[in-house]
Amino acid sequence: VALLLALLGSVFVVKEGHSAIVFRLGTVVRPDVGPGLRFKWPLIETARTFDRRLNVLPAEPERYLTADKLDISIDFFALGRIQDMRRFFQATGGNEEVAAERLKPIIRDALRNEINSLKLLDVVKGDREAVIGKQLTAINRGAATLGVKIEDIRIKRIDLPQDSNVLQSVYNQMRSQRLQVASQLRAEGFEQSQAVRAAADRDKTVLLAEAERDAQRLRGEGDAEAARLYGEAASKDPSFFTFQRSLDSYRKAFADGQSVIVLDRDDPYLQYLKSDR
Repeated sequence: VALLLALLGSVFVVKEGHSAIVFRLGTVVRPDVGPGLRFKWPLIETARTFDRRLNVLPAEPERYLTADKLDISIDFFALGRIQDMRRFFQATGGNEEVAAERLKPIIRDALRNEINSLKLLDVVKGDREAVIGKQLTAINRGAATLGVKIEDIRIKRIDLPQDSNVLQSVYNQMRSQRLQVASQLRAEGFEQSQAVRAAADRDKTVLLAEAERDAQRLRGEGDAEAARLYGEAASKDPSFFTFQRSLDSYRKAFADGQSVIVLDRDDPYLQYLKSDR
């Protein structure tokens, strides 16, 4: 029975996403035991497990002063995890609440440094992740002394001053900036449309010029082919060719049925119209 109890006392389980610290007579001997079935010496060794998954660190809303001397309230929370098991235990005694309380002023001071350098409008309309990102490195320098790493800080809410004049001023500035952006976008759109139209006109001119060039070439080739055929016909039967050309000329001359041509009866042009022909 004693052997069975000793065996059971030597086995412990570390769940996924957790790590354990093994102590021997109160002294840390294994500071970072990973998930799985683990063993320790019974009676003289003990184990304590810690959650190393991402945890939420809530914080109370804090008041900050902007660069334009306006008081605002920011509600945020942090996402962090244990990074260094030994240091975490040494700094906090393994107490997560102690770690949270020591992290809060580190985060608040870093946010204050950033908010103090920004005007109210920049805080309200700006990229909140960028506001946090600038200070995340500084925050983690402080968090590292506790064996913790802050992965992200999320701003839940920003409460503006209750002064109606201040609120109206912020609204007017935001509206003015939005109008400037809209105007810029319209100008860029008009510029792009002009560029597209110019490109289309240029392409149209090129296409028309190419079409006219091809038409001229085809007409030239057609005229050359016609001349060649006429030449061949004339060389094979000159008299018939002359007769055919004369008929074509008569057809064109008298096409409207009203033309009158005054010529001498012996004019060669009339040779095919004489009765003896």
